Amino acid sequence: MNHALDIDQLRTFLAIAELGSFTKAGEAVHKTQSAVSMQMRRLEERVGQAIFIKDGRQSRLTEDGQRLVEYARRMILLNDETLTAFNGQKEVGHVKLGVPDDYADRLLPQVLAAFNRLNPSIEVQVECSGSSKLTEAIRDGALDVAITTSSDTMDLRGEIIRREPLYWVTSSQHCAHTQDIIRLALGPSTCGWRRLSMDALDRVGRRYRVSYTSSSAAALVGAVQAGLAVTVFPESAIRDGMRILDERDGFPALPSCDIALLRSDTAREAMHDTLCNHLVAAIGNVGGGTGQLAAE
Repeated sequence: MNHALDIDQLRTFLAIAELGSFTKAGEAVHKTQSAVSMQMRRLEERVGQAIFIKDGRQSRLTEDGQRLVEYARRMILLNDETLTAFNGQKEVGHVKLGVPDDYADRLLPQVLAAFNRLNPSIEVQVECSGSSKLTEAIRDGALDVAITTSSDTMDLRGEIIRREPLYWVTSSQHCAHTQDIIRLALGPSTCGWRRLSMDALDRVGRRYRVSYTSSSAAALVGAVQAGLAVTVFPESAIRDGMRILDERDGFPALPSCDIALLRSDTAREAMHDTLCNHLVAAIGNVGGGTGQLAAE
């Protein structure tokens, strides 16, 4: 006899497939890891096939599990569309998210694509800007949720969800870092990394000149990759064609970069909870999981 599939179980399963971890999926769907494991055992019983297989201490999707992913996406989408059509709402949920420019093209595509597949009835409007402007927008209620970057030497509001190294970077094909007077490509005066990098060079007596100023990460990347200047980037924002510089190159160590999640006082609906939990699960590494499918 055929058994109906449980949408909640499918949503948890898809979260595991998208986020790569039982633990991260639990954070995204508000469930403990034991509850997630129980749901997956029941889902396997319903489909009559193993959807996970042990791989050492980890678990990964079986071939049947990979096949189930697309069915789960379609069923969740149809379920949410049906509920939207009959619950009297004329619009789906709408959340305004702010993201720093230097993370937009590296993290957002896959993170928001996964969020859309998990939550097709929630529309996310994205604004890319500097962290100081995003903080102001959160304070003014112009944004619901924002991701901001800073360093551990600065006043940072919000929940820190990720911490990673901050590096000096240059072109791997050019020698801008060997000049007697280092040309820098940095953000505007409101950028915390600008003052931090200049102070660091002052402390070691390294001469420099700010040759390129832009609030656009793409512009800074272009200047570095063309061999025109050196800049400062967090680890996950470093592109191909860049080389990390350290003390052996005459560049002092920099403090870590903190990534925080900010939320407007007016953004307290379930859809805001859903987006915040997804962002923490997808990009957080402070007390987070390993990014692999965790063992049950």
